[in-house]
Order: sequence, then C-alpha cells, then structure tokens
Amino acid sequence: MKELTRKLFIILTALIMLINLSICIASAEETDGSVIVLYTNDVHCATESYAILAAYRAQLISEGNTVFTVDAGDAVQGEMIGSLTEGSAIVEIMNAVGYDYAIPGNHEFDYTVPTFLSLVDAAEYQYLCSNFVDLVNEKTLLPSYAIVEACGKSIAFVGIATPETYSKSTPTYFQDENGNFIYGFMEDELYGTVQAAVDSARAEGADIVVAIGHLGITGTTEGWRSTDVIANTDGIDAFIDAHAHETIESAAYPNASDTSVTLSSTGTKLNYFGQMTIDDDGIKTKLIDPDTIDVDALSDEAKQAYDDVKSIVDGYNAEFEYLFEEIGRSEVELTIYDENGVRLVRSGETNAADFVTDAYRTVLQTDVAFVNGGGVRATIPKGTFTRKAIMDINPWNNEMCVLKVTGRQIVDALEYGTFASPNEYGSFPHVSGITYELHRYIDSSVVIDELDNFVSLDENAPRRVRNVRINGKPIELDGEYTLAGSCYMLQLSGYTMFKDAEVLVSPDELPTDTEVLVQYVTDHLDGNILSASYGNIRGDGRVTVYDSTPTDEPIVPGDESNVAILLLLAVASVTSIIKLSKSK
Repeated sequence: MKELTRKLFIILTALIMLINLSICIASAEETDGSVIVLYTNDVHCATESYAILAAYRAQLISEGNTVFTVDAGDAVQGEMIGSLTEGSAIVEIMNAVGYDYAIPGNHEFDYTVPTFLSLVDAAEYQYLCSNFVDLVNEKTLLPSYAIVEACGKSIAFVGIATPETYSKSTPTYFQDENGNFIYGFMEDELYGTVQAAVDSARAEGADIVVAIGHLGITGTTEGWRSTDVIANTDGIDAFIDAHAHETIESAAYPNASDTSVTLSSTGTKLNYFGQMTIDDDGIKTKLIDPDTIDVDALSDEAKQAYDDVKSIVDGYNAEFEYLFEEIGRSEVELTIYDENGVRLVRSGETNAADFVTDAYRTVLQTDVAFVNGGGVRATIPKGTFTRKAIMDINPWNNEMCVLKVTGRQIVDALEYGTFASPNEYGSFPHVSGITYELHRYIDSSVVIDELDNFVSLDENAPRRVRNVRINGKPIELDGEYTLAGSCYMLQLSGYTMFKDAEVLVSPDELPTDTEVLVQYVTDHLDGNILSASYGNIRGDGRVTVYDSTPTDEPIVPGDESNVAILLLLAVASVTSIIKLSKSK
C-alpha cells in the first residue's frame, strides 16, 4: 500500500509540473514568456478610470498573460468619496479591479491608524510595508514583501512607506495619549530595513525584486527619496515610485554597486497607469493613458470587468448624488498649477489657494486666514461647477479653528512655512488679509526638529519674510489678531508657534473646511467666481517673491526683520550729513 501511495504521489506531482509547464508554454506563445505588472500611484480617489484599468487587466489575462496589479499608495484620500466613507469605498473598488498588492502612502493614515488597519482587513489584496512598525511591541504591522511564482520566475514585491508620513498625515495619530510615538517608519534605519527585506526575499529564492515605494524624488526629504534608497541598497531590480506625483515612464538610477535600477511613476489621479514587462530581455516600463483605451474593442472578459467596476463607482455616485448639484459658475479656472502645468501651490501663490483663504476669512469673520499648500488639492474649471468640485479642493472635511494670535506668531509662521522655498513644501503658507515679501536669496533661519516641526528661529540671522501687512497696515508684533484655518494646520501640523494660542470658537460650533468653501460660494459670492477677484492664476500679489536683493527695498517700521536694514540706513544718513556739513 505504501508503495502504491508513493507511486501515485510521484504521478500526481509529475502531472502538476506538466500542467504548470503547459501554462507557461501557452503564455509564452502569446507574450514570449513575459510577466506583466500593472501599477498605479497617488490616485487620490479619482475613481472614474478604475473601470478602464480593470478592463485592460482582464484583456491582458484573456490573452494568456500573467498579470499582477499593484498600487504605491495614496489611494483612499483626495476626494469626497474617500472622506465620506473613510476610504472603504476605494478599497471596495480596488477589490473589484483585482489588485494583488498595495502599500500605504502617508494619506492612507488620514482617517487614523486603526481605521487604516480596518481597511487592510477589508482589502482582498495584500498590503505590504517593510518599515511600518509597532514601536511598543517592536514588530512590523504588515508583511515586508511577497513572493510570486510566474512561469519560471520568482518575483518579490517589497513595500516601503515614506518616513514623511509622520508630518504629512496627522502626527498625533502615531502617538499615545501622552504624546509618545507608538508607530514608526524606521526613519533612522531606512536603508538597513529595506536591505534586510530585499536580502530576505532573495534568500527565499526571489530572482527579481520590485520595490513599491511611496517615497518620491522632487520636493521630498533628502535621504528618504526613492533615489536615495536605490543608491544605498543592493538587490532591487525595479522601483515603482509615488508620493511626489511625478510622471516618469522609465528612468535608471545606480544602486550601491553601481548597477542600474529601473524607476517609474504614473503621476496622479490615474492620468496614467503603468505597465512593467518582465521577461528574459529584462524589465521594461511604459505609461498608458486610460483615455486611449477603447473598451468596446476589447474582449468579452474585459467588457465584463469594466461593467463590474463601473457599476460600483456608479453606485457610490448615486449614493452621493447631492455632490453633483451645480452650485455656481466661475469666470476663470481656479488652479493649483502654473502656466506650464507644474504644481505651484506648494511653493508659490495661486488663485485657488487665495480663494480658499478668502473663504475661511470671510465665512468665519476673522482678521486673517491661513491654508497650507498641501491642503489645496484640486482645480475648479472655468464654467459651471458642482458642489463636489468645490468640496474636492479641501477633501478631508477637516474641523476649522478660530484662534487669537499675536503678530509675532504670524510672522514666525510665515517664516516657517516658507523655509523650503523655492522647493515644494506642503506647509507653504497661503493667506488672506495678509501680504508679505519672501526674500528667497536669504537662507532660512528656521530651526526644525526631525519631524519638520517648527522649533525656533536663529535671531542672529536675517529673516527671509519681510514687510508683513495685515489688511494693508504694517503688522504689530505685539498686536493681537484673529486667525482662521483648519485645526490640522494650526494645531496638529508643524506650525507649533500656535499650539498655545487661545481658541476663540469651539471647532464643534464651526462648519468643516469643505462646508466653508460651499458657504462662501453660495452665501457670499452668489454662486459667481469672478475674474476680477481671481483672474490671475498666480494670485493677486499677496506673496511678493524676490530671488535677489531688490534695488529699492521698502522698509516697514515695526517689523523686527528690518531692524538691521534700518540701522544701516541710519548710519548711511548720518555719514552723508557729516560729509555735507564738512563740504560747506
């Protein structure tokens, strides 16, 4: 009997191997042995193209391809469908698309860590992250990597989250009630953590390692960029990047052994999705515009996949039908981009951000208002717009704050928010009721901690923010002003100079940031956004930028930052008078 069992086992094993071999041979007939990875990043709740992605995926599978679908983070936040469902609607849609793996971007945590972990449980795909850790129990909360077998290839997907998550979500979400951090991202050991995951995957037999990283290149913290991780590790063959919203079809960067690593990123809002082909010739990446895909020309399987996902999206659109009510008309485009389509809102003034701060100040009846550049997320097109279009500008439904602050706190806040300029920075301060000059040729005197929180200013160094005016009058450093902004920006982000400011109105008694925008349009603008107010996409001059010393620099009395200049002018004036008297 044992001998019969052994022979049956050998026969069964041989049959399984034969079946697997035949599958790979069939795939090879269609794709020459290729494995395809479809990838997305920074979708931010742009749900309309998910059905096209599902159709394209199903089409590839129907043609005999082996397909894996992955997301590099920031999927569940960015529009009202995300906020109103705390991300669950997006997870349901991604389940229907057929995702295999995803990693958490910083905005996956915007609804709290426990809520994110509940989304992990609801996902039919697997979340991966090598550096998201429970600091109390000293363990990772998600698998560091996953290995798949496809037609003779063993491929590992390694997940990496940005350590910027602390400051680019809500810092308190990662702390206990005493302010101690209980979750971390291995910011001090990032390279070693990633290397350990790669080495472990290789030890388990991975032939190819694909990193899925929410790190970015432009405008992200030096040392935590995707290129930094590549340069300081070995064994990664390809890197699917995210976080900086960069559109990179294919780039190559050297690793620690000077071996080239392929990197790609799809931009944002599913303007593109990526296709990585892995075969005996190597790894190739390309970007695909969903608008170029004719679903009607695809297979029946693809059409069915399209219909399945679209029905879910349509169901949510129907559930939140009130969001699609037309509530106004704009004579101009309110934008977060410059004339060349490059994101401007995190480094300079835009008319969309002016609109937001005007809404805060007007509706909440304060002297001044702030919004951080990273909090202004969408563009309003010229013409008729819906409630959703307005609300998607501030898609979080954040609580609002009204504080009593001093002029000194305001100028410190402006100094802090502009310290990274001209580089992008999510805390870049947009204002209403305020004008100021930003002298970018002066090195910033701001001191920050490891989480980018404001600590202090070097009082021996000149300030780069000057000539601050409140409603046309020079700011009084010891004066008191009322300030409106989101509670996230003013109380939970790096603007720590406001942490002890008096709260004048309980946030429970105020509309949320999205509701403020709608009220501004309907109750204060009568539904009309005029070009006279917001016609310049670079705003109406609230921030005057100097990249070199101005020839005729105005001086505003009472602004500490100009004391040195005033003294120099005084000395020059006295010297001139002495010379003139001697000449007489």
